Amino acid sequence: MARHNLSGSVVVITGAGSGIGQATAEAFARRGVRLVLAARGKPALEAVAETCRAFGSEVLVVPTDVTDAAAVKVLAERALEFGGRIDVWVSNVGVGAVGAFHETPIEAHEQVLRSNLIGHFNDAHAVLPIFLRQDRGTFINMISVGGFASVPFAASYSASKFGLKGFSEALRGELAGHPNIHVCDIYPTFVDTPGISNAGNFTGKVLTAPPPVIDARRVARAVVSAAEQPRPTTLIGEGAGLIRLGSTLFPNYISRFMGIFMRSYLEQADPIAKGSGNLFTPPKGVQGIDGGLRSPEQRALAGLIAVGAVGGLAVLGLGALALRSRFKPAPKRRLRRRHLR
Repeated sequence: MARHNLSGSVVVITGAGSGIGQATAEAFARRGVRLVLAARGKPALEAVAETCRAFGSEVLVVPTDVTDAAAVKVLAERALEFGGRIDVWVSNVGVGAVGAFHETPIEAHEQVLRSNLIGHFNDAHAVLPIFLRQDRGTFINMISVGGFASVPFAASYSASKFGLKGFSEALRGELAGHPNIHVCDIYPTFVDTPGISNAGNFTGKVLTAPPPVIDARRVARAVVSAAEQPRPTTLIGEGAGLIRLGSTLFPNYISRFMGIFMRSYLEQADPIAKGSGNLFTPPKGVQGIDGGLRSPEQRALAGLIAVGAVGGLAVLGLGALALRSRFKPAPKRRLRRRHLR
């Protein structure tokens, strides 16, 4: 497939105020694109825009709540007025609510689904008619390996990510007759962003991410690569492929293991006040790209965990085969036919 030259392209990024969105905006700015940045918080957007302009990129800031379909339509219209077309749309908004399902307010679950799933619907619904008129364009859907393996104590987050995977697959099927319109999915493992500290936390315990935690800039490079050379699926991070394979082969084992892991962590974690985080209002001030989750110890453990994941998956596979052979049903007896005379 031919590589697209991004210089001069018009790129829209939602959730651009921090974390992966900010890293992606800066990565695109270095390629000389014209950027349209959207998020709920204007101060954070303006800070990101200033950095991108310093790289030589022309930038339009449009504060937008993606849960508001009408506001997203306005965002698309403003982008068209700004650039005359839209070449790439990065649907990047993501929030979370962590806690036992029944102890997390239903309003929090609903907001996660509105942001992470319906917000991406709103993005696609606004830009796809433009892509169809242009007969070209790339829609990049930020999902996560949570689209393959569920995360206990984050039920609505898991539901939203599984939903996004199905949504993208459905769109690709609908657009199969338009070879110049692409739907690309990005599946990173845990990423070092302010997202976890900003999440709705109904556990009463300090939240963190297990190693290996990857740099958001690595995810941003993968997004730019998908824009240059579109492909349906991009996995990022040590163990991402194993998580995908393991959740396909042994979904019940993986979910039970994650449940045990999460319960064990929460029992030992330090206490903190419960709160809704950034679910209903944007974070205050400028957040930046990094969340401070990548300690030197975590970086050193990354390789060991990847090796351990391979071994663990192999053990699960051998165990499943052993159980299957042990409890193999007895062969059926052949019944003799009696011939009546």
